[in-house]
Amino acid sequence: MAFDKDAFLTALDSMSVMELNDLVKAIEEKFGVSAASMAAPAAGGAAVGGAAAAEEKTEFNVVLTEAGANKVGVIKAVRELTGLGLKEAKDLVDGAPKTVKEAMPKADAEAAVKKLVEAGAKAELK
Repeated sequence: MAFDKDAFLTALDSMSVMELNDLVKAIEEKFGVSAASMAAPAAGGAAVGGAAAAEEKTEFNVVLTEAGANKVGVIKAVRELTGLGLKEAKDLVDGAPKTVKEAMPKADAEAAVKKLVEAGAKAELK
């Protein structure tokens, strides 16, 4: 037997609010889903759970929090990431905590932090 979508929609159209409510509950039980979890994002982006309601951040700043013991390696990493000259990179590293790069995509920012940490610095995303 083929599913007749038009007949189904016509049947839904003729149902009362209470009948529709019962139908939704039956579908939730039968398929183990929740209509509330699907309705929340559609309602203007306000998601269930508080923290999820905040819009996901798309741009990150890489902040050098501490130069560490291997200052020369950190200066080289900063020069590679920023394209700064030797003096500018040294001044940035000496002035830690400083922002190294701003408004980077998450993947690039994480890679930059990893490079700085591997060079011996302490860095973080903000």
